[in-house]
Amino acid sequence: MDRSKKENVVAELNEKLKKATIAVLADYSGIKVKDFSELRNELRKTDGEVKVVKNNLLSLALKETDYEALDTLLGGPRALVLSYGDVVASAKSLVDFAKKNASLEIKGGVYEGAFLSREQLVSLAALPSREVLQAKLLSLFVAVPTRLVTVLNAVPGGFVRLLDAYRMKKEGTN
Repeated sequence: MDRSKKENVVAELNEKLKKATIAVLADYSGIKVKDFSELRNELRKTDGEVKVVKNNLLSLALKETDYEALDTLLGGPRALVLSYGDVVASAKSLVDFAKKNASLEIKGGVYEGAFLSREQLVSLAALPSREVLQAKLLSLFVAVPTRLVTVLNAVPGGFVRLLDAYRMKKEGTN
C-alpha cells in the first residue's frame, strides 16, 4: 500500500471515529471468514460496523478523537467495532457473538470519552434496549397523572357515598 492510500485510510477512519458513538477493540485471531461475515451482518442491523486495519494506521486515526485511549490496546490482530446508533444494541450484538465464538476476545472500548473494560462492555450489553427503556419511562409518565386523577376522584366519590348512606338512613327511619 503506497503512502497516499495509507493517508486516505487514516483520514477515512478518523472521520468514522468522529461520527461513532462507541468504539470497541477485539482480538479476532482464529475466526473463520464466514463467522466474521456474520458479525458484520449483525452489526449492520444495529447501525454499526467492524473494521480490520493495521495497528499503526489505526493508531494514527485515533489521534485527535475521543477514542485515543484505545491506542493502549493495540497489538496483535485487532478488529475495530464502531457504532453510530444505539450503543446498547451494538454492544449486545458484539457480546452475543463473542459468547458464541470463543475466538473473538473483546479487549475494551471507549464510550463518550470514558474507557470501558471488557466487563463494563458486557454490563452495557445486559441493559434493556432503547425501546424498552423508552416504554418504561412512558409508563411512568402515564402512571403519575392516572394516580392523581384517581385520588382526586376519590374525594367527591366518597362524599356522594356519604350522602347516599345518609339518604338511606333517613328513608329507613321514616
